[in-house]
Amino acid sequence: MELKKDAALEEAVAAITDNIIKDYDNDRDIDRLDFYASVDRSAIEDIVHKLRRIIYPGYYRDRAYYIYNARNNVAALIEDVMYRLHQQISTVLKYGAAPDAAIEEEARRITLEFFRRIPLIREYLDTDLAATLDGDPAAQSKDEIIFAYPGILAITVYRLAHQLYELKVPLIPRIMTEYAHTLTGIDIHPGATIGKHFFIDHGTGIVIGETTHIGHHVKIYQGVTLGALSTRAGQRLRGKQRHPTIEDRVTIYSGASIFGGETVIGHDSVIGSNAFITFSVKPNSRISIKNQELDYGEGDPAVFDQALKKD
Repeated sequence: MELKKDAALEEAVAAITDNIIKDYDNDRDIDRLDFYASVDRSAIEDIVHKLRRIIYPGYYRDRAYYIYNARNNVAALIEDVMYRLHQQISTVLKYGAAPDAAIEEEARRITLEFFRRIPLIREYLDTDLAATLDGDPAAQSKDEIIFAYPGILAITVYRLAHQLYELKVPLIPRIMTEYAHTLTGIDIHPGATIGKHFFIDHGTGIVIGETTHIGHHVKIYQGVTLGALSTRAGQRLRGKQRHPTIEDRVTIYSGASIFGGETVIGHDSVIGSNAFITFSVKPNSRISIKNQELDYGEGDPAVFDQALKKD
């Protein structure tokens, strides 16, 4: 049975469509239609997955490959990712510029330099793995950490993205870390500077801002924010230190918030849960919330305490 055409509906849809398309003629940033000059987010996500295979070849290798060809397979993978990354870097460098051979050459230089830094990235990640295993008694092995821990996933993507950020690649590093953010709930800006032996425990809700400086052997729990005091000045704050400095061997427990570009947490300090800090802390300090009280409501505290003892 054929459906009858609804002339009035077709006319309404056509009018709405024309109106939306005309709205693209307002010459705003959101009106861009140059699809082929835009970075491909799905391609960058695929690059992230393939870079993880390069970083951890025995964990994320293509299972279709035979093990005795492992080195050849990794070599082919590196060449493939180089080509795809070069394409995306070239695209973002061309934003607002005419095609230029110099841009292609710069994209090639950046791509090669990034891959030269892969051994350095792996060196840092090896220390992050060791810190996670040493710091978490629930971890059975480094295999478990690589396969299952959101913290090491977020750190891995951050360390890759940070090198591209250092090489002045626009947009791509942020897409990479925001992709990790969607997977883990951990938001690390690629511009942050993070030393070796970095350990994220649990991780959900962690926010680390762009100009944060974190030293070596630092441990951070879920819900921690390393943020800016105020962003009301907007773009005028670009390039300025807005986020705190965390020195070596600092532990920051869940829910703590540390703000401000002039705020320095001295080495070997411990920041307790839910602390709100906007001032510098001397080395070897212990910061905690004082005199927290439990509200039992209308119940009898003694009865509640007895129930806890039974458990």
